[in-house]
Amino acid sequence: MLRRRPRVESETGATVTAVTGARGRVTSAGAEAESGAGNSPVTVSISQPAGPSHEQTVRKRFPRIFAPLGFFDPNVMKFPSSLPPLRLALAASGLAAAVLVTSIVANPKPPVPALNNGAEYVGEAICIACHQPQNTQFTHTVHANVFRLNPKNEQEKISCEACHGPGSNHLKDPVSPSNRNSLVGFTREWGTPVALQTAMCQSCHAGAGQTFWDGSVHASNNLSCSDCHNPMAKLSSSGLLKKPSINETCYTCHQQQRAEFAKRSHMPLLEGKMTCVDCHNPHGSTTKGMLKADSINETCYSCHSEKRGPFLWEHAPVRDNCLSCHNPHGSNHDKLLNVARPFLCQQCHGNAQGHQSTLFNAGGVIGGGGAPSTRIFGRSCQNCHSQVHGSNHPGGARLQR
Repeated sequence: MLRRRPRVESETGATVTAVTGARGRVTSAGAEAESGAGNSPVTVSISQPAGPSHEQTVRKRFPRIFAPLGFFDPNVMKFPSSLPPLRLALAASGLAAAVLVTSIVANPKPPVPALNNGAEYVGEAICIACHQPQNTQFTHTVHANVFRLNPKNEQEKISCEACHGPGSNHLKDPVSPSNRNSLVGFTREWGTPVALQTAMCQSCHAGAGQTFWDGSVHASNNLSCSDCHNPMAKLSSSGLLKKPSINETCYTCHQQQRAEFAKRSHMPLLEGKMTCVDCHNPHGSTTKGMLKADSINETCYSCHSEKRGPFLWEHAPVRDNCLSCHNPHGSNHDKLLNVARPFLCQQCHGNAQGHQSTLFNAGGVIGGGGAPSTRIFGRSCQNCHSQVHGSNHPGGARLQR
């Protein structure tokens, strides 16, 4: 005779219903049970109570996290039928990011082709056996110390071939010019494509200051890293440059700037007080001229902070662009000005009435044969308008105080 036992609530909230024989017993929910005569089969069923799921519970406990994103369950929380624009925008951006990630996973990049026509690594000792002079120079560099003393991965442990690629094919005919494609060379004469040279360097030197190299002025002009750096010899105090200093390295191409620094009023590069990279990032930036700051004025303010302002009485050209009046590298006029005063000021201030439109010439200079004018000698216009970059004086509307 079979009888139905009552429903039993388990510790987890599940309901267990068991049907056993007269002398049977249920050992555990879902487990095998013993019965009386004949060991007749038993039926065990488990049912979960109706209630909120774990996901619904979490959303209900943390509404401020899920509600702004538009992810909510109407059965748990009630929100207006129309979402605010911000929630819609955030939800759309999340969906777009998910689609982007899915597309990247679904379409992986093609595998990188094998270097040097599928050659194999031979080890640093084989390289040194022939290239002893190069090894003598290389020993003093940062690269040698890193590769030999403190490599951070397997690529750096192989030293020479970490940059030049596997060298087994090079050993087959090391002196033949036709076999130069068996190694990655870092000179213009070797013939390795600039893109491949750069890729080898960026396998370690990526991110940080090199983030914007791709698309920079230097990269667009097909410059390679080895046009400025010599990774095999320590010729400079830092940076493994091809020249003894940063400025000399830049002068290799930028001859016009070199001439400007030789003018009587110039930035103190020749005196060793600053270098080109104090203003520029040679590896690229988001600004024109590869400036390190977001704009020309911000670059100048990094040293000339007193010109930043804001001022009660502003001078419009100063707020617009420092280069409206100054040449940043050098000039034969005072204070790196593009044109001598007062002619620089008269490029903008040429009102028909008053002294602004007066034609000043050599006659106004002391000993020039005419009547001396205080508006032409000394600091010219700034003899009176001394606060030309801006004034905080209540009476400084004309930048006189």
